[in-house]
Amino acid sequence: MAPLSLLEKAQVWLFKAVFGVLFTLFRLLSPRRPVMSGKKLPPISNPLLFVSATQLAKKIRRKEVSSVEVVRAYIDRIQEVNPFVNAVTKDRFDAALQEATQVDKLIEEETGGEEVLEDRLPLLGVPLSVKESFAFQGMPYTSGVVSRRGVVATVDAPVVALLKRAGAIPIGVTNTSELCMWFESHNHLHGITNNPYDLERIPGGSSGGEGSILGAAGSVIGVGSDIGGSIRMPCFFNGIFGHKPTPGVVSWENQYPPCTGRHEEYISNGPMCRYAEDLLPMLEIMAGPKAHMFSLDRKVDLKKLRFFTIPHDGGFPLSYPVSKELMDIQRKVVERLEADLGVQVQEVCFPELRYSFQIWNTYMGLPDKEGKPPQAFAELMGEPGRPVWPMWELLKWMMGKSEHTMAAIGLSLLEMTHVSKPSPFIIQQKEKLQKEVDKLLGTDGVLLYPSHPRVAPKHHHPLFRPFDFTYTAIINILGLPVTQCPLGLGEEGLPLGLQVVAGKLQDHLTLEMALYLEKTFGGWRDPGAN
Repeated sequence: MAPLSLLEKAQVWLFKAVFGVLFTLFRLLSPRRPVMSGKKLPPISNPLLFVSATQLAKKIRRKEVSSVEVVRAYIDRIQEVNPFVNAVTKDRFDAALQEATQVDKLIEEETGGEEVLEDRLPLLGVPLSVKESFAFQGMPYTSGVVSRRGVVATVDAPVVALLKRAGAIPIGVTNTSELCMWFESHNHLHGITNNPYDLERIPGGSSGGEGSILGAAGSVIGVGSDIGGSIRMPCFFNGIFGHKPTPGVVSWENQYPPCTGRHEEYISNGPMCRYAEDLLPMLEIMAGPKAHMFSLDRKVDLKKLRFFTIPHDGGFPLSYPVSKELMDIQRKVVERLEADLGVQVQEVCFPELRYSFQIWNTYMGLPDKEGKPPQAFAELMGEPGRPVWPMWELLKWMMGKSEHTMAAIGLSLLEMTHVSKPSPFIIQQKEKLQKEVDKLLGTDGVLLYPSHPRVAPKHHHPLFRPFDFTYTAIINILGLPVTQCPLGLGEEGLPLGLQVVAGKLQDHLTLEMALYLEKTFGGWRDPGAN
């Protein structure tokens, strides 16, 4: 295996040094948070909160329960848990109840029968939460940036519009990391979001508000986006399901920040939910006129698939090694697959995975077809004015005068280390990995891969280990579909899970695996239960 060049070694050293200094400064100078240890979410009392969106829609269509009852149940739950988790940044409860009343009236007046409603409005009357970085008409559209305070969306992002058109009722928007480029959902506009299983820990990011409110049972289905793990890390840390589709099918338009450079090749918008059966219908709706590309109506026989497992990335020196409990649970999945399905799960190794961070970092910086590079992070931080000066912003932060988080400042500092010409060695590693993985998976292969080296970290600890996201990020650059699946709770009562990866446009395979793993390992668990 070829070693890193001296320049790449220097970059890695610099990254480690910068984030070590930032973390030390943060611990010394950041204001103390209110102590949340010992506090716990109240248990779920309304049985409607234990019903999937698919089944809720059926019950609403059959008049077994009204949409108003369902929406009210979720409003009550949000009001109960949001003071603990700070996930919903702006609600629309009154409007949602009015829309639910109209849904119940529509059902009363419908003469075509349940089947007509199911075909035309598959999510009729079901509440929905939306990541605040998506344009949602009449709602805040800030992505956690203080300078965007007061910005309100004037249109709906296509994925939001499609879900609304399918009958879903949005009840609020949820918190993100600043500019959606960090895996802790914290900003100086909406504050910090907590993990429902342990309020002292992170819910992930950038779709951390979605992950948190879903995990807390304040929502049943939600919308996330993912360019480095922003659906999958929150789903992993909060014990729910999430799917990052094959890119290029689900629209990425009307999000902030917008895609520049080659980012549209790596970003995917997808469903987040507590119940596996909701993934497929949500994805079908969100894909709109391109849904046929996913072959979601194709029957999947798991016994006829080929299965592979990779227990770790081979040892990137700046990320944590995968913990024993996560390696153990992945091994249990392998054992259950072999026992239940009679298949053989082959352990494989790709040495190129060791360079996952360098591959992601390199490709995220590549110019588009016209040679235009991605918009600089410092520019985004400074909009609508001039770009920020990272060193000055760091000094301001130390004086308590910056509007930006330490994570955002750190990313802008790291951006200054980017080299203009990508490393031929890293390009070679990516191309080799792409070829090997595509060949391995084909149209009938499924790969098990860790979601993260450890369970949900304590608040702000990612500042000291910023490279642990590479387990999810490499899948974005490879352009593969992947479903994040919960696998129960670990030693500390925190969610366990793994990624299920398939070949391009084979999303239906990983969605079927999600159903199997939910049945086998129990799926989402109530964080308030004893």
